[in-house]
Amino acid sequence: MRKAFVPSLLLAGLVAAGIASAAGPQAKAPEPIVKPVMTRALPDYPGKEVLVLEVEYPPGGADPVHRHDAHGVVYVLEGSIVMGVKGGKEVTLKPGEAFHEGPDDIHTVGRNTSSTEPARFVVFLLKDVGTPALLPPGT
Repeated sequence: MRKAFVPSLLLAGLVAAGIASAAGPQAKAPEPIVKPVMTRALPDYPGKEVLVLEVEYPPGGADPVHRHDAHGVVYVLEGSIVMGVKGGKEVTLKPGEAFHEGPDDIHTVGRNTSSTEPARFVVFLLKDVGTPALLPPGT
């Protein structure tokens, strides 16, 4: 009887370890919820427009690595987020704080600091008319 008990315990341990690793660091973070607020052509700057977005990171939410072919300013409304660009320091932002990234920056870090509360912020992009707001890092 004891021999049957040990393999069962071993099997239960392996199953539990597999479940824990499946929910571990490889689990994909929830994607942000993006709501367009406004797009406006800028007659004083031919070919340019401003795009305003409201973004919510769900609890544990994060952005994939990306870039904007634009100047971007992030202004935090609620919660706390971490932002960072390639070659720069990561910064933690709270309500009322802002972050800038330029058209050549690769946005390597964008995430909610909380795993239980959402974070909301507004993004202002100054970009070429017709250019997508979000681009893969290699473009």
